[in-house]
Amino acid sequence: MTADAVTDWLLDPQRADPAIRWQVLRDLLDAPESAWRAERSKVETQGWGARLLEVEDEDGRWAGGAHFPADYVWGGDEPGQPWTSTTHVLTQLREFGLDPASERAQRMVALIGANCRWEHDDQPYWEGEVEPCINGITVANGAYFGVDMSPVDRLVGERLDDGGWNCEAERGSTRSSFDTTINVLEGLLAYERVTGGTPASREARRSGEEYLLRRALFRRLSTGEPADERYLLFLHPNRWHHDVLRGLDHFRSAADLTGAPPDPRLGEPVEHVRSRRSDDGTWALDGNPTGRSWFAVDDGEGRPSRWVTLRALRVLRWWDAA
Repeated sequence: MTADAVTDWLLDPQRADPAIRWQVLRDLLDAPESAWRAERSKVETQGWGARLLEVEDEDGRWAGGAHFPADYVWGGDEPGQPWTSTTHVLTQLREFGLDPASERAQRMVALIGANCRWEHDDQPYWEGEVEPCINGITVANGAYFGVDMSPVDRLVGERLDDGGWNCEAERGSTRSSFDTTINVLEGLLAYERVTGGTPASREARRSGEEYLLRRALFRRLSTGEPADERYLLFLHPNRWHHDVLRGLDHFRSAADLTGAPPDPRLGEPVEHVRSRRSDDGTWALDGNPTGRSWFAVDDGEGRPSRWVTLRALRVLRWWDAA
């Protein structure tokens, strides 16, 4: 496909979801704000966003739980982790672009605050729990939907000496992980975008980004070898998993807020993304984390993915423009 044909495929009114189309208009075509906002407003009533809202529990939760559905059996034989509970749905609604100022979104936020509590120790949902990975996701969702996010202070205080974060720190780990760090960074950036952040949260975000930059988003600092070959694959939905495209999209989003130019150390992962482009101009889905979900948003592994293609194109557009 030509570049125009790829854009037409991303905007296909019959097969592309409004969640994709409005971001194409904003991030790839520089459409007027009125145009992409009009398309974004459809997320609530059409397609994937509407389907998720339709399965919300009466009390505002999804599947009766905060991070796990109420019927999840710990130690059972269910493959993977289920992705149907409140946290994971909120993440997708944020990614889809549900208007946070809408009456529907605000009602959802209020109900979650009143009725949803964490499995860890029955903490109120918007106050977070103990794992920085989960709290990073919660801050990203809460900040986007207009909640005053106190867990930010906890995240700032849990930063490790190497600049990042690790969910295993409470069990003695002193080294950060790529997966936890990207989730915390997305939370801190979302908080900063809405509130301006604090000096401490902005400094923490920059130190976490430096952690990733020193490792080219996927390499071990000690040996230079890939920390995990899966970081070079393109997932969607990512859930809590890191990959280089997710990392690059974070840096692009941060630059959109701060005006900072692309860091040259991102060159290797950028060229990896470029090299993975298919002959038809799209990018394929390499996989998604195992576990039950409400529905699939891609056509399957190895098939062209609108989500991965959108992300790759806007990362390359940002990089090449600089």
